[in-house]
Amino acid sequence: MQLTVFHETTYRYADPPSRSTQYIRLSPYPSARQRVLEWAVEMPAPALVMKDAFDNVTHVLALDAPPAEISLVARGRIEVDEMDDGEPAGRIDPRVFLRETALTEADDAIRAFVEPMRRTVAGRPLIGITDLMNAIVDRMPYTPGVTEVHHTAAEAFEAGAGVCQDHSHVFIACARALGVPCRYVSGYVYSSDFEQVASHAWAEVWIMNRWVSFDISNARHAGGAHVKLAIGLDYLDACPVRGVRLGGGHERLSTKAWVRAADQ
Repeated sequence: MQLTVFHETTYRYADPPSRSTQYIRLSPYPSARQRVLEWAVEMPAPALVMKDAFDNVTHVLALDAPPAEISLVARGRIEVDEMDDGEPAGRIDPRVFLRETALTEADDAIRAFVEPMRRTVAGRPLIGITDLMNAIVDRMPYTPGVTEVHHTAAEAFEAGAGVCQDHSHVFIACARALGVPCRYVSGYVYSSDFEQVASHAWAEVWIMNRWVSFDISNARHAGGAHVKLAIGLDYLDACPVRGVRLGGGHERLSTKAWVRAADQ
């Protein structure tokens, strides 16, 4: 499936900052199941391009005396396989993704929730992890506006609601509590409903010697509708833009993203 992607993020400051540094992960993750046909990231100045610790393509944009408005635009066309058969380990040992973070730490409630699934996950991992995905969506339905980006898996689980980031964090916390490596994925998802948010998050689990994807919010595997941007231990490792600034006063952030089938 060929998809066309557009993503614009704009920062507006009350006063021009004296300097800023941003880590921009807006380039598709290298993978056998997705092939970049065209892609460009537009920003107000040249940036250093590198691979971060998780092999994400990362632009480092450092600005001295930046303007009061900074716009970042990613656009391109990508071909994605309809089926996701999983990915090999690659350079990074999957056991790295057993590490807890502040956003994915399992509390007593999460551990109690996942404990009855331990035997199934150990004996029939694909079935067990699929059951876990469905149980999380039943336990905390997709509900915008309940959480913010700083909420942890434990906080979202206690609230009983959340969005794709929260579903992914809770899923990761559960998998790691069961001793199964799991990693966060940021990217885009195509829907024929153009009102659906295109920016998305899901997770990948190391089972059967492959990284197998689980889109928890949509209760399915990732496939031809999904474009992967970045991976990490949690949202902070894989978010499209993350940075720091000196000065600038109040900040207003606006973002828009859409994904279309190439023939639309």
